[in-house]
Amino acid sequence: MPNSARPRVLIVDDDECQRTLLAQMTASLGFWVETASDGEDALAQHSALAADVILSDLIMPRMDGFELLKTLESMGDRTPTIALTGVGGIEQGISVIHDLKAFWFLEKPVQPGILRALLERAVAQKQLITETDVLKRQLSHQGILGDIVGGSPVMRQLYSLISQVAPTSASVLITGESGTGKELVARAMHRLSSRSGSPFIAINCAAMPETLIESELFGHEKGAFTGAVERHAGCFEQAHNGTVLLDEIADMPIATQAKLLRVLEDGKVRRLGSKTETPVNVRVIAATNRPPARAIEENRLREDLFYRLNVFHIELPPLRERREDIPAICDAILSDLNKKHGCHISGLHAEVLESFQAAAWPGNVRQLRNMLERAVIVAGKGSILARHLPPDPSIPNGGPLVDPQPADEGSIRVRVGPQLSEVEQAYIDLVLQHTNNNKTRAAEILGISLRTLHNRVRTQPEAISEKDDMKGTATNCSV
Repeated sequence: MPNSARPRVLIVDDDECQRTLLAQMTASLGFWVETASDGEDALAQHSALAADVILSDLIMPRMDGFELLKTLESMGDRTPTIALTGVGGIEQGISVIHDLKAFWFLEKPVQPGILRALLERAVAQKQLITETDVLKRQLSHQGILGDIVGGSPVMRQLYSLISQVAPTSASVLITGESGTGKELVARAMHRLSSRSGSPFIAINCAAMPETLIESELFGHEKGAFTGAVERHAGCFEQAHNGTVLLDEIADMPIATQAKLLRVLEDGKVRRLGSKTETPVNVRVIAATNRPPARAIEENRLREDLFYRLNVFHIELPPLRERREDIPAICDAILSDLNKKHGCHISGLHAEVLESFQAAAWPGNVRQLRNMLERAVIVAGKGSILARHLPPDPSIPNGGPLVDPQPADEGSIRVRVGPQLSEVEQAYIDLVLQHTNNNKTRAAEILGISLRTLHNRVRTQPEAISEKDDMKGTATNCSV
């Protein structure tokens, strides 16, 4: 059996001498090798081996390399295949790549250095194909793409757009309200692209002071300005061969937008204080919560920059337009928060989930996550109830019935809407919290007997001594 840590190469050649030499050379380069004498043998070996790369001669008896490539394609097998051609077979090799979708071709006699480079590139391609297939399976079975959750029709359409544009190098403009997950979408596109092994760098244009944003984007030389004590590579240089997310692009200063446009058109950056330009290969994704047309009209976004960035447009739906995704989103968030805070929350009470699905969510998924994080910390374990939620006017029947931190000392605030019995129970819970669950003291504050208190609390009544009951009764009579 192959060593799982070593990429697997299947060598196909009818010439035993050539096959043996190629196998020895490939093994010496650090790959695990299996061999086959023709296309039919190769299909059988590949079925059992699941090779990462196939290195195949084209001219063979029974099933030749051409037929092998056609068969693999008809099976939907995308294993990278390198075609072996005779000297002067460049034209044939190019034809194989174009017509039969071979990964590349290699002329005989094979040079070890060229073989190593091609095999390493083919293995990287195979890994990318595998990762993409995993994400697509997640998408179809679970309605989840990386950290993006949801199986609603609008989200499935979003996943389709991401899958289409991710493998390309096209610039993408992501629009949507704050909190809808624009950065998550950008990161998903990066992971699904051939740039996934290179850096992903996000910069928030709205949070960066105008005096520093050019330095952050393009870098600076030592002494370029006061405080520039050493050379600094900007985001574009740091993300070479990777992806840059320019978040809130409409808040970038207009003067900087003009310089950014030049970088996008030329593929070169000039550090502040430098006389030379540095080539960069970067995929740019921009995002904004402002409608682009309005941003252009208000002179916040250059129209020419907009057209340069808007090669592919993705608009994220607000949470209120995909309410059916809220249960799955909550499950994913709660799982993450349980790990983060060491809590044991099992889920949401039905009443809470119902109120969540009816809410407006002006802050979208970010607002939902922040609310759940507070509730997880308060509850600690079990189900999240309405009383664990912070007061929020955007959540119907959300938040505690009785505010534990009223504006005025000695007073309480009760939310309008719940039944009297619910308010009574919430007030009893609040008093018990105030007395550290001392029921005798709580009964005194409430002006009821200890037995009555035990009958009204949600938990199972504890054993009550006759002395405690009499004390509670006496207190009740004296009020």
